[in-house]
Amino acid sequence: RNVACAGGDPIGGTNNLNFGNPERPEIMWQLAEAVRGIGDACCALDIPITGGNVSLYNETEGESIYPTPVIGVVGLLEDASQTVTRRFKSDGAAVVVLGDNRGELGGSEYLAVLHDTVAGPAPELDLSREKALQRLVLDAIRSGVIESAHDCAEGGLAVALAECCFDTSLGISADVPSVGEAPIEFRINATLFGESASRIVVSTPTDSLEALLTLARSARVPAHVIGRTGGEHIAIAVDGKTAIDVAAQAAENSWATAIERRMTTTV
Repeated sequence: RNVACAGGDPIGGTNNLNFGNPERPEIMWQLAEAVRGIGDACCALDIPITGGNVSLYNETEGESIYPTPVIGVVGLLEDASQTVTRRFKSDGAAVVVLGDNRGELGGSEYLAVLHDTVAGPAPELDLSREKALQRLVLDAIRSGVIESAHDCAEGGLAVALAECCFDTSLGISADVPSVGEAPIEFRINATLFGESASRIVVSTPTDSLEALLTLARSARVPAHVIGRTGGEHIAIAVDGKTAIDVAAQAAENSWATAIERRMTTTV
């Protein structure tokens, strides 16, 4: 998906499989299921695996690391002038989310960082929807109807929108519908930080918006216009009520210095 967001057609991949002691049945199951899942995805997306490596027995005092399969994908970009980045490009552009938000928090950064919890079912992945989404964003890039594209992944929609503002002088004003059936307080967090798969945040000039929506309808990919670029704040509402309102520069400073601050924290 990241390769497609940059304008490249994914053509091959490699893998790095990191697991604990495979002599333990549960670890062997993790490894086998990871390989099965990678195989299913590669077949569905027409991406051959060209090689890779495996690192096993990654444990400390009998405690295994989390199963960590890593995938690298290479893409073909015929015309370098059609490269797209995550950054918003112009003031007043429409911001569109391609794909559906289901508010899935299982295994999310939200739970891990704010609640020190790694739990819950992983977000559902429909490979046919994923393939349609990637093809749509490539068609939109090559048609010249989008200015930016960014994968919505770790941290969910709120983090993706913030990252689109970084390295620019632009903020965003957005309003998104709540998702899920939990109490409203929890629904807001699930809406903003859920990590549902197969979503891309794009921006498009106003005069290209209808062309983008037409492409999305033809591809049968949901497309939701959620806001506009502009201003100096990252302002995100849920069901019309402000949930986040922070200066874009302050958010970028926190993002850019996160590792430095973590490494200098006194223990």
